[in-house]
Amino acid sequence: MFKEDNAKIRNQVLQAVKGMTDDELNRKPSEAEWSPIQILDHLQLMEKVVAKNISEELTKEKSEQVIKKPISLTVSRSFKVEAPTYVVPTDEFTTLEEVKERLNSSHNLLYEVYDSASKAQLKEKSMDHPVFGKVPLSQWFPFVGLHEKRHFKQLEETLRKLNDLKK
Repeated sequence: MFKEDNAKIRNQVLQAVKGMTDDELNRKPSEAEWSPIQILDHLQLMEKVVAKNISEELTKEKSEQVIKKPISLTVSRSFKVEAPTYVVPTDEFTTLEEVKERLNSSHNLLYEVYDSASKAQLKEKSMDHPVFGKVPLSQWFPFVGLHEKRHFKQLEETLRKLNDLKK
């Protein structure tokens, strides 16, 4: 189920930037905000970190079993969450093609990790989340899609701001 949902939001994200130039995508609405390309880069950084961390957690003998968390709250932008430094994109000029390759790679990595784990492992093991605390590994896969939905809203807002700046 999560695979279809994650693929759907990824498609929406990529459709939102379709036809835009690399220059447009690297432009920030303000110094304090991310450019569209940085938002996309953040998504692949996050997905890659989640996949690698789950993979590591799966190899551990001991991992706490915890109750499911309200990860659906991730989509709400009513509260700001500061991105951990390891998933903050650089200011480096990046092409859409480069970011698409990274997004594809991180997506494939996440799916490989999911396919390599048993349902029991995903249910019985957990790892830390900066907002929700310990989250069962099974919830991390749909979390990635919810996180992308959150940033899709940010992307739409950023694109509107950039469009307004052109006028």
